[in-house]
Amino acid sequence: MIANQLRARDVRDQRVLDAIGRVERHLFLPEDARSDAYDDHPVPIGHGQTISQPYIVGFMTQALDLAPGHRVLEIGTGSGYQTAVLAELAREVFTIEVVPELADKARATLSDLGYANVQFRVGDGYDGWPEQAPFDRMLGAAAPREIPPALVEQLTDDGVLVLPVGDWHQEIKVIQKRGARVESRDVLPVRFVPMIKR
Repeated sequence: MIANQLRARDVRDQRVLDAIGRVERHLFLPEDARSDAYDDHPVPIGHGQTISQPYIVGFMTQALDLAPGHRVLEIGTGSGYQTAVLAELAREVFTIEVVPELADKARATLSDLGYANVQFRVGDGYDGWPEQAPFDRMLGAAAPREIPPALVEQLTDDGVLVLPVGDWHQEIKVIQKRGARVESRDVLPVRFVPMIKR
């Protein structure tokens, strides 16, 4: 998976590759889907949600340009797999999931695996997590139609948000906040589940 799906497709950050290598992807999937864990496609995890294909996890994680001291906000915990990869690389991860059953399952999986630097919230991600802001980095695993203003507001002055945005046509955007200036660039066309607003 790492050689053929990630390194061969320009995911070259060795820290990201090492982190993905340490996280056993099959443990984050339903028992009947574990045979697909390392294949190059998204896999359903129930409740209309999916776990992203390995390449997308690697690509988005690399785009964050994480440092060990960073505090990260993740929108869309899902199975907890991306959460675990982020927790391998950052000081703290704050993750929000709108589906309570998925949040509970991810919390149990990550706890069983010994991740102590992750905090969970059940709810939609549009408002971010203001009580814990600001965040050095943010990653979205579901697509809003437009960039939620609250997320940009909760970034540090040199923060980075990596997020799929759009309705039918979606692009991963890398949003960089430089003081009062916000820069956004499209980096990859994708297809994500929509970000749910409660």
